[in-house]
Amino acid sequence: MTLARVDNLRATAGSAILVDGVSFEVVAGEVTALVGASGSGKTTSALALLGEYGDGVHLAGRVEVDGRVVVDGNGVTREAVRVRGRTVAYMPQHPGSALNPARRIGTTLRELAKLHDGDVAEAVRAAQVPGALKRFPHQFSGGQRQRVALAQALTCRPSVLVLDEPSTGLDSITRLQLVQELADLAAAGLGILLLSHDLELVRALANRVVVLGAGRVIESGGLDVLPPAPDLPGAGTSTAGRPLLGAMSLSASLRPRGRDVVLREVDLEVRAGACLGVVGRSGSGKTTLARCLAGLHERHTGQLRLDGRPLPVLRNRTREQNRRVQYVWQEVRGSFDERRPVDQQVARTAQRLRGLAPELAHAEAVAVLARLGVAAITAARPPSRLSGGELQRAALARAVLANPDVLICDEITTALDDRGTALVLELLTELKARGTALIWIGHDLGLVAAVADQVLVLDAGRVVEQGPPATLTTEPHHELTRRLVAAARIGDPGSPPVLSIDTRSEPRR
Repeated sequence: MTLARVDNLRATAGSAILVDGVSFEVVAGEVTALVGASGSGKTTSALALLGEYGDGVHLAGRVEVDGRVVVDGNGVTREAVRVRGRTVAYMPQHPGSALNPARRIGTTLRELAKLHDGDVAEAVRAAQVPGALKRFPHQFSGGQRQRVALAQALTCRPSVLVLDEPSTGLDSITRLQLVQELADLAAAGLGILLLSHDLELVRALANRVVVLGAGRVIESGGLDVLPPAPDLPGAGTSTAGRPLLGAMSLSASLRPRGRDVVLREVDLEVRAGACLGVVGRSGSGKTTLARCLAGLHERHTGQLRLDGRPLPVLRNRTREQNRRVQYVWQEVRGSFDERRPVDQQVARTAQRLRGLAPELAHAEAVAVLARLGVAAITAARPPSRLSGGELQRAALARAVLANPDVLICDEITTALDDRGTALVLELLTELKARGTALIWIGHDLGLVAAVADQVLVLDAGRVVEQGPPATLTTEPHHELTRRLVAAARIGDPGSPPVLSIDTRSEPRR
């Protein structure tokens, strides 16, 4: 049974053509996947099912959902209001935009359940977020917020579920659990539209595949139309220089007086020209560690040192200290001002922290963005007109323009396809060669192992194992490390989801 049909969809913004002639179907009990590079039109095409579009965008073609015409030759119809959140539920790539920061999760879910006759307990179970109802969105890690947003969508009891990069920010263990849960939802009759650059996720779930490129359908059919996964270049190991950034007995809590401790006695050191990798399950404390090092999390104890000297919290750091330690965080959309073009915001870093003239700073910003695959015409738009992957690379470019000595990267490739990831790794390889110290926080143990010289494994805020990546991936000692390695090695397209993985709830971040 066809739940949604898109025929010859066209999306334009002025003279720019964003989507041209895209067609696909969403069928009950099946998963349709839209794949393609960042900016290929996946999100624009998917949002047409809800009759939603960006500022200045016009939709044409024909979109039918549950027998209702949502888009016709004249644009979006009044029927779109009838399907949003009822027939079709959408989980965005950046979950922060879907969660109310001032309300507890349980309050929001219960209101949605009342409106749509939903089941809060079932939605929470399917999204793998037990114990979430009494907490606020800021008390979750990025990966946990992703699953809370999924629970919010499922509470509406939709017939069609649109998932925009649902594996973003998830560790390999949780990602395998997500595969099983989504397969169960499809088996129960839900129609799923999956937007993803994660080809392993697509191979595990999809019945139909539509490959997009520059807003057009390149290929469509079964899993055989998926491109092969290329070997990504690694940043490689390096000869480390002098110690740059260090943490000693670093502990952190979410609330005053040491309540809700999320980091416990962490010690680390990163040297010039080296890369320290940090891995762990979603909610293990990775992002809190990054925020402490960047000076953004003030409820911490212990010592931070830069070049052997005390490093205070951000509000007490000098301009030079701010320049030397830069942080690229996981959910980047909220870090951009919607009222200003992206290229100007990227250039502002070089102006404020290095004293460059506006013209020189802008030229440097455009050059770095181009190296990362973000064209000048794209970077000149406001943030809402860029895809998640384009904004992720713009956030990296913004930090790089400070010429930092230490660059902290928190899940900076989660929204990127293989080409985008390769461009990022090429740039970071150059930075390492110049002596920049990198801290790479990630959920993909294989990618972290490829770029890092040393790896820390966090579990419940503690370092449970550390060492060279080759040792950790071939001879893991801690149980969590063994589970992460086992989950990362499951890449066979025909492999079924792993059902024996421990599904205990993760700690708060």
